[in-house]
Amino acid sequence: MSRTEVTQETLVSLAKRRGFVFQASELYGGIAGFWDYGPYGVELMNNLKASWWQFFVREQPDVVGVDGAIIQSPKLWKASGHIDGFNDPLVEDLVTRKRYRADHLAGADTNDIDKLSGLLKDKKSPDGNPLGPVRTFNMMFKTFVGALEDEDSVAYLRPETAGAIFANYKNVLDTARVKVPFGIGQIGKAFRKEISPRDFIFRVRELEQLEIEYFTQPEQAAETLERFKKLYDEWFAQLGLDQNKLSWRQLSEDERAHYSVENWDIEYKYFGEKPKELGGIANRTDYDLSHHAEASGRDLRYFDAEKGEHFLPYVIEPTLGAGRLLLAVMDSAFAEEEVNGETRIVLKFKPEIAPVKVAILPLSKKLELSSVSRKLYTDLVQRAGYNIEYDETQSIGKRYRRQDEIGTPYCVTVDFETLNDGCVTVRERDSMKQERVKMKELASKLIF
Repeated sequence: MSRTEVTQETLVSLAKRRGFVFQASELYGGIAGFWDYGPYGVELMNNLKASWWQFFVREQPDVVGVDGAIIQSPKLWKASGHIDGFNDPLVEDLVTRKRYRADHLAGADTNDIDKLSGLLKDKKSPDGNPLGPVRTFNMMFKTFVGALEDEDSVAYLRPETAGAIFANYKNVLDTARVKVPFGIGQIGKAFRKEISPRDFIFRVRELEQLEIEYFTQPEQAAETLERFKKLYDEWFAQLGLDQNKLSWRQLSEDERAHYSVENWDIEYKYFGEKPKELGGIANRTDYDLSHHAEASGRDLRYFDAEKGEHFLPYVIEPTLGAGRLLLAVMDSAFAEEEVNGETRIVLKFKPEIAPVKVAILPLSKKLELSSVSRKLYTDLVQRAGYNIEYDETQSIGKRYRRQDEIGTPYCVTVDFETLNDGCVTVRERDSMKQERVKMKELASKLIF
């Protein structure tokens, strides 16, 4: 008997118990909207980011990468509209002074203040108290650059990673061997003052984005958008995401940004609940380059030598939240099975993204076994180059269960017979089948 559906509470408990995700500053009571990745969470996250970079940057001949600074000139955020328009609707409980997203309380996907005010006119707060007026709330974290904290030194932690890409568009054109159409990919942190962070690592104040800005001729924008939808479908399948929980949804005119002419969200049905946004692809037209050209006084037009004309490229933006992706991958990998009357919890990650690829498990702590096991561990790490774990405590059954819960594809048991025949027992995670393999052949069998 098996069960593959998992509740949020179960996954959160597993994530903490097995070292995937911890509450930030938990020692001091935690801080809402911020999370730390533990020993297995950071390995899984790094594997996901490496997979994205390999697939979308290195394997695409027309995409290159950058890594922009978290703090950029405030003029950049003024030009992009973030200083004036990066706002969420806020409403306050007049008794407790707790603040809430007005659109969440109203159950409406809109930032229209008048519409939300009407929807919330007769509603109470979650604590049953009257609500104050709906107002806007700028989501950028403010800081200061320099010795003085005055208006001249105000800066912001970036609310998105795209800003640095647009600011470096001309630099990349001038230094890399690219021409329109081409894309710039980036992985990086962004910071948003979410009013009500929630749902574990789904909605947070410090997030990481996997993002591409693809610059193309206006007449090729629609075709490019479809290309990236197909690429995401292919990559999600490679990661092992549950295809029955993934769906594309086109945003209506009321939902998308005013400068966008076409938006698609890729949604995932987390925890068997209503689908939520995992990422998206947008046709941003020439909005970004035109505004940065105007604000900077630089000519950002591209010269098409074949047509003999200048034009501002349109931008197609495929973007994903790294935390949301990790959560979807864990949800897809989760399985609960009954084995010989006992419950086995296992994360069936694809081997390529599993945080630990192989566990070396000597059957005993005795020196004759541990010395062979540690040498095998060292040799395998140096030859294979991926994360391997060594564990010699507790019974072999408990160690198997622990490796199942962190998603390790293979366990290698070194026993006393190994001293005689030079073979080890390799246990495959999903089937739990065991096979005797010669140590000298182990590396070639376990290279992914």
